[in-house]
Amino acid sequence: MSTNNHIIKASTLQKVFVMLAAGIFANTHLSAQSPWQKIAMPALTEATANFKNPPSQYSSTVTWGWDGNMTREVIARDLDQLHNYGFRAVTIEPGYNMAGKYLSDAWFQSIKVAAEEAKKRGMHLWIIDEGKYPSGFAGGKFSDEKPELRMQALTIAARVHANAGEVIDRDVPDALSAIAVNANDKTIQNIDVSGGKLHFTAPAGSWDITVVQHQFKTSPTRSANNPTKGKDGSASLMDYLNPVATRQFLDWTEEQYKKYIGDEFGKTVLGFRGDEPAFSYTPWSPGLPAEFKAKKGYDVTPWLASFFLREPSAEQAKAKADFYDVWSDMFGQNYFKLEGDWCKANGLEYMVHLDKDDDMQPFVRSGGDFFKDMKDVQIPGVDVIWHQIGWDTVANFPKFASSVAHVYSKPRALSESFAAYRPRLDDEHAKWILDHQMVRGINLFEMMFLGSSATSGTGRAQAYMQEAGFPDLVKYTNRACYLLAVGRAATQVAVYLPTTSLWMGDTETDKSEIATGIQLLNTQHDFDFVSQQALAHDLTLTQGAFTTAAGTAYKTVVIPKISVISQSVLNRLQEFTKQGGKVIFIDSTPGLIEQQETFRKSRKAIDGDFKWAKVQAATTDFAEIANPDVKLATPDATIKYTHRVIKDADVYFFFNESDKEVSNQVTLAGMKNIKLGDAATGEFTNADGTSAGKGMVSVKLSLKSHGTEFIVLEKK
Repeated sequence: MSTNNHIIKASTLQKVFVMLAAGIFANTHLSAQSPWQKIAMPALTEATANFKNPPSQYSSTVTWGWDGNMTREVIARDLDQLHNYGFRAVTIEPGYNMAGKYLSDAWFQSIKVAAEEAKKRGMHLWIIDEGKYPSGFAGGKFSDEKPELRMQALTIAARVHANAGEVIDRDVPDALSAIAVNANDKTIQNIDVSGGKLHFTAPAGSWDITVVQHQFKTSPTRSANNPTKGKDGSASLMDYLNPVATRQFLDWTEEQYKKYIGDEFGKTVLGFRGDEPAFSYTPWSPGLPAEFKAKKGYDVTPWLASFFLREPSAEQAKAKADFYDVWSDMFGQNYFKLEGDWCKANGLEYMVHLDKDDDMQPFVRSGGDFFKDMKDVQIPGVDVIWHQIGWDTVANFPKFASSVAHVYSKPRALSESFAAYRPRLDDEHAKWILDHQMVRGINLFEMMFLGSSATSGTGRAQAYMQEAGFPDLVKYTNRACYLLAVGRAATQVAVYLPTTSLWMGDTETDKSEIATGIQLLNTQHDFDFVSQQALAHDLTLTQGAFTTAAGTAYKTVVIPKISVISQSVLNRLQEFTKQGGKVIFIDSTPGLIEQQETFRKSRKAIDGDFKWAKVQAATTDFAEIANPDVKLATPDATIKYTHRVIKDADVYFFFNESDKEVSNQVTLAGMKNIKLGDAATGEFTNADGTSAGKGMVSVKLSLKSHGTEFIVLEKK
C-alpha cells in the first residue's frame, strides 16, 4: 500500500489552530492508562498465570475487510468465525460496495453495531483511520470540501538550456526557485523568479536551467469511495505538514467515531491504526519557509531548485539535508504527534506503520526520519506483507519499530503481516515469519486478511488462513506476544541509525547499517536502533549508560560507517565514554561534524575529534562489548534472542532460525531459579542450571528446527 493562493489563509489558520490546540488538549480529560497501554512490571506469578490465556487486550488482530452490505447478521457471523480462529481483536478496514458510503451516517451506524457485537463476545476493535490507504485523504473530503488543505509538492516547472548570449524570458507562475548550472565548469547562478518571471541572459558557457514550483500534487490513493476502485489522485491526501489539515482530518474521522462509539473508547475500542502516510514527491507546505528560517537561520528558497540537480555540490547537499531535517520535524509534530495526542486524550492507542519502512534509503525520501515520525505515537509499526521476510530472506528492519518502542518506553510494536505473500504460506512458514519478528522486538501482529462474508456468504480466507492449524498459531502468537509485551526491554547495545547521512546522499551508509545489524545478531549481541535526537536529547546519560524512562540502559553504542555526525551527539558520546560507556565506529569515523544543528555549518572532522572512540571492521565479532547478557558455548549465527525484565525475573526468548535442531550451552545474566516456557501450550516447567559467576547462570539450550523457547530466570 502505499504524494499560491492559499498561503496567507493557511498560515493564519495554522496560528489559530496552535493556540486552540493547546487549550483543547490541556482541557481534555486524560484517562488513567490501563496496564496494556503502559510499561507494566508484573511479578512472575502474574505473568505465568496469564501466559496460557493472556488478557484480551494483548491479542493479535486480523484485518477484517468490510466489502458488501455489513448487516448485523454478517458482522456477528464474521466475529464468531474470527473468535473461533483465536482472535480477541479485529481491525476494521473499509471496503467497496458497502450499504453506507465511508464516513456517512450509515457507515458509523455499522461501526456502532460492530462495537456492540464485539463487546458481546469479549472482543476488541481497532479501526483503520482511512477508507483504504494511505491514511490522510478522509475518503475524498479534502478534494471535495477543503482543497486548500490538500497535499503539496515541489516539482520541476521547467528545464531550459541556454548557450552563451542567449536570453531566456518566460512566465513561471507558482515558481519558487531557479538555478542555472554551467555544463562546462559546473559554476552556478541562482535566478530570482519571485515575480513569476524567468529572465536569464546566459554568460559564456553552456547553461542548464532548472525552475522549481509548488503545486497541489498528491501521492496516489485507493479510496473506498472511488467508484472506479482504482488507485489514483482523485482523492487527494492532506498536507501532512500543516496542523490545520491534521485537525480537519481528526474532525472528519476520529471525532465522528467518538460521537457514535465514544463510550467504548479504551474498552471495546482499543484505538486507531494508520496506514502508510507518506510523500511520493518532495514535500511542500505554505508554512515551511518560515519554519525553515526559524530553525536553520537562512532562507531556503534560493536552494530549492538545487535539490533537483543530478550532481549537487557539497553545499547544495548540506542545504538539502537541512530541508529534510525541517520537513521531518514538521511531519512528526504536525501529523503524527497530533494523532497520538488525540488518541491518548481519549483513552485510545494510535498505531501506525509507514511506507518503505523496510529500507531506510528510500524511506527518508517518503518519510523523512523514522524516529521523528514514530516517537509520539503509542504503537510504532512496520509491515511485512510481500515476502520481505521468509526462510530465504532474513531482515532486521522490524527493529526500526521495536527500537522506537524501547527508546521511548512504549510497551508494544506492530507488524502488519502476510497480505501479499505468494505462494500461500503454510503454518510452519507463517510461524517462522512471526518468530523472526518477535525475536526482533515485535509483539503485536495484525494478520492480513479476511474479507467479510457479505460478499461470499461464508467469509473468504486469504494469505495462509485456510490451514487447519491456524487457530493454534494464533493462540501461540497471543501467548508469546503477551510475555514479550510486559516488562521492559533489557537491550544493552544501541546502533546509530544513519538518517542524517542518508539525507546528505550517502548511499553506502545504509549498507553499513544493515551489515552491522546482521553481524551483531549473528554473534548474539541484541541491539536497538537509536536516532540522533535520542542520543543528543531524549536519552538520559548516567553512569556510563544511555537510559530510557523505563530503565533500559545502553552501555555500548555502535555507529555504522557514516559521513556526518552532529556536534551535540559527539559531545554526548565523548561524555558517555568518560563515564565508562563504549563507542565503536564501524570501518571509519565521519568526515563532517554538523554545527549548531545546521548542516550548512558543518566543519571537517580532525583526528582529535574521535581519539576517545574505538574503530573496528564491520566483520569482527564485537569483542569490545563488555558483559553481554547472552554467551553461547559454541558460536552459532542461527540462534537469535531477545531479553526483557519484569518485576522479579529476566525473560529470554530464543529462536532457532535454521531448519536443523540445535543444542548448545548458554550463559545468561540472571539468577539460578530457572523456568522454561512453551508458547504452544502456555506451560512452564522447571529446569536446571549452574552458576557461572558474576550474576550469570549456565543453561542447556535445545531448540528444534525453527523452534522457540522462553527461558525465565526468577530473582529468588
